[in-house]
Amino acid sequence: MSKGGGKAKGAADGTKVIATNRRARFEFQVEDTYEAGLALTGSEVKSLRAGNLSLSDAYAQPRGVELFLVNCRIGEYGPAAFFGHAPLRDRKLLMKREEIDKIRGKVEQRGYTLVPLSIYFKQGWAKVELGLAKGRKHEDRRDAIAERETKREMDRAMSRKRR
Repeated sequence: MSKGGGKAKGAADGTKVIATNRRARFEFQVEDTYEAGLALTGSEVKSLRAGNLSLSDAYAQPRGVELFLVNCRIGEYGPAAFFGHAPLRDRKLLMKREEIDKIRGKVEQRGYTLVPLSIYFKQGWAKVELGLAKGRKHEDRRDAIAERETKREMDRAMSRKRR
């Protein structure tokens, strides 16, 4: 957090990241990203603002002409005790019909999956960044690690040379 008002990183453009799915970019090869709104209840919004969220094992799934976020755990909000929400319920994603149709075609025919990369607030609205991705094999993960290590070594060598 930065000084002055307690605004989070990205507050200049009205976004506040709640959670990121760091494993998603490691386990999947993300080819395209989309932004979707989330249909939430009041206690879910309060719980999100408190940072009570888990994206591990979450994915998006088309059902008919709609998209749903499945296995995303938004913890219960204590003060809403009796009027609370179910932590693991499926949540509807809000997108334009053309985008949903395009995504559904890729997911059903080409073996892609929709993975939530991050959940954030953008100008007060809860949004999710979805990645259209293909799963990586074990060897591909090793290649990604080796490539990342090589890039780090090159950056270190360049910074040493600049000194």
